[in-house]
Amino acid sequence: MSLLPRRWRLPYLALLTVIGLLLSASALQAYRLSGGRRLWEPFLWEFSSVAVIGALALGVHALVGRLLGRPWPRQLAAHAVALPLFSGLHIAGMFGLRLAVYGLAGLGYQPDDVPTLLVYEGGKDAVSYISFCLISRGIWMAQAASARAQELDRARRELAEVRLARLADQVQPHFLFNTLNLISAVMYEDVARADRLLCQLADLLRQTLAAQQRAEHTVREELALVQPFLALMQARFGPERLVVHIDAEAAALDCRLPALLLLAPVENAVKHDVARHRGCVTVVVAAAIEGGRLRLRISNHGDTPVPEAPTDPDGGLGLRNLRERLAARHGSAATVNFGPDGAGMSLALELPCVC
Repeated sequence: MSLLPRRWRLPYLALLTVIGLLLSASALQAYRLSGGRRLWEPFLWEFSSVAVIGALALGVHALVGRLLGRPWPRQLAAHAVALPLFSGLHIAGMFGLRLAVYGLAGLGYQPDDVPTLLVYEGGKDAVSYISFCLISRGIWMAQAASARAQELDRARRELAEVRLARLADQVQPHFLFNTLNLISAVMYEDVARADRLLCQLADLLRQTLAAQQRAEHTVREELALVQPFLALMQARFGPERLVVHIDAEAAALDCRLPALLLLAPVENAVKHDVARHRGCVTVVVAAAIEGGRLRLRISNHGDTPVPEAPTDPDGGLGLRNLRERLAARHGSAATVNFGPDGAGMSLALELPCVC
């Protein structure tokens, strides 16, 4: 039984028992019709054969596995040697068990002569051996196909993780360079203010670096990054130019999403739209659960009409990055909609809520 995995041993024994009982029941009918009186004899005859065949079948299975991938002439030569050995072991084991039981019962047992046994049992053994080889080959091929499928799935998961890591790495420099450009605008106008902004930026960068190491986190943790960024931008533009509203349902805060998913879209909403509006701009970040799915919305609205349409209808690098990250993580289960919304723009995300 060492050739059989532990989890398959009991089912295999059960299968052999069922086969033995079915064969014994059939042999019992013929035995009774022929006048036999010891009803246990048909069971001994059939179970002795099934027990030995069951053990030999495991050896055949191991042999077929070792021969897989070998040249056909070599396989046929191996089977030509194994078939007589299989039949000889079956006959010796089967009649050895019968003789032992009859001896313990104090009864005589006289099997047929050896040539007759070899012809009679050898023909049946050849059929059994070929059947076992075909079944075993199918099992080995199915296991190999399953192993290849698992390896392919593993490779795809690793590739997806590498792709996600690459996409996430794009967020950091993009965010950093744009923020530094915003801060540089006030360096010569208000040095103290620029210094304060740089300190706030350093704190925010430490948090984003920590977030990148986790690949994904909760909406609560994502908003913990978005809020200080918006505070930084309010300090940059002033509360008269930028108003921020964050509206997140309690049920949505525990949903998980790729780390730094919202930071680039929020950055674009501030960087581009505050500059494109002359008056006050309101940026809204909302999170809600609808129908078991997480819905996120980032919108910005100004007091004055937008003077010109955005040059990139897809939302630029940040939105392309966002779409690719969601597609890599959730496939078609996630949707992204971006477009004009009154005097501003709106980005709507919908993805599975996984806690």
